[in-house]
Amino acid sequence: MAKEKIAYVCANCGYDSPRWIGKCPSCGEWNSFVEQRIGKNTSQKKASQSYSSSTISSPVSIREIQTSEDPRINLHDNELNRVLGGGLVMGSLVLIGGEPGIGKSTLILQTALRLKGLKVLYVSGEESARQIKLRADRLCESEEGNFVPESDCQVVCEVVIEKIFDHIENVRPDLVVIDSIQTIATENVETSPGSISQIRECTALLLKFAKESGIPVIIIGHINKEGSIAGPKILEHMVDTVLQFEGDQHYLYRIVRSIKNRFGSTDEIGIYEMKRNGLREVSNPSELLITDIDDGGEGLSGIAVASAIEGVRPLLIETQALVSTAAYGTPQRSATGFDLRRLNMLLAVLEKRVGFKLAQKDVYLNIAGGIRVTDPAIDLSVIAAVLSSNVDTGIEKTICMTGEVGLSGEIRPVSRIHQRIAEADKLGFKQIIIPQANLSGLDLKKLSIEVTPVRKVEEALRELFG
Repeated sequence: MAKEKIAYVCANCGYDSPRWIGKCPSCGEWNSFVEQRIGKNTSQKKASQSYSSSTISSPVSIREIQTSEDPRINLHDNELNRVLGGGLVMGSLVLIGGEPGIGKSTLILQTALRLKGLKVLYVSGEESARQIKLRADRLCESEEGNFVPESDCQVVCEVVIEKIFDHIENVRPDLVVIDSIQTIATENVETSPGSISQIRECTALLLKFAKESGIPVIIIGHINKEGSIAGPKILEHMVDTVLQFEGDQHYLYRIVRSIKNRFGSTDEIGIYEMKRNGLREVSNPSELLITDIDDGGEGLSGIAVASAIEGVRPLLIETQALVSTAAYGTPQRSATGFDLRRLNMLLAVLEKRVGFKLAQKDVYLNIAGGIRVTDPAIDLSVIAAVLSSNVDTGIEKTICMTGEVGLSGEIRPVSRIHQRIAEADKLGFKQIIIPQANLSGLDLKKLSIEVTPVRKVEEALRELFG
């Protein structure tokens, strides 16, 4: 009988050690090593076999390699197709992760039900077939009445990877969905499901199956408390595409963001609205993220509209700020949907370069709609909203702005200025404030919106408040 070896593996990064260590030398995590029993001829042998190929390859000149467009499956979901680069590539392995209850299973199931003429095998290791049926019935409801799923979606509840491949052999599907990879285990590894070795081995077997058969596989994954996908980092390296499903359960909007994509760009995002009967595509999110501007006039104090870019998609986002006298000795700083450290930096610029004293005041910042923005071009609207609330003077609803603020108070240029201006013009804004450096190359005669270039924060505030 083969003797088992004992190894200790870091649950955070996958680093292995022959003995237990308090602190991982690879990632620096404390108390993350777990004991793992490895048979002499089990997991290591299977892992090597999963990457082996039956054909012998030889070096080929790059000039002789023939290329063609990868065939893709139309998912009948414009947002998901955009994020994937035009559809689901045949033989690809896609990983989607997100917070518990954010809607990962809902998104994949409603997509699987729409694939007309295709056979889908939905493998669930977390829910029963009855639970999946109840969700499918809810997703098939509409205002006009219930509709019949367009795909042949077959459901199986199984957690052993070898039995899953038996079901795939019998069903012969066009698409396989695994929900979730943390619940799947192989009989060749003597550890519990969700362990590093189980996730690594099962993903390797699914990758080998997808590449050999040409059948795409979608894997749903859990995330840890830090927000990254649970399991070894090699999980993200092995798959072809990694999608992050983001959002707040208390808000309606969800964002699908591409972190890695071997078949397309990682700059695209998809936006959805959570409804009772599933996730609805949001084709023009700017109309939902800002207050109605048709009535014009001066708005409420502390509100400024920014023209931001998420991926390659222009969005008009409402920035809300509230400045009040500190009720306690230490002023409070709070930001929702925006980096708190960057807010503190902008407040320091506003105090040092412009001369407004905010050291003894509470400052609260909120990005409307529950989305999180990382575009630095929103800096100017943050400063404008904070100052508007401080002086209790509203900004006209027909004015929006874009620009990154430097430490010396200068307004730095931003990317894709044409898209930002066009989005503001399409939504009915009359004036947009942009950095002076972005003015070169713009044909102002073709623009119906008034473009106001500024160099410093003082010039922008003077334009807004006089």
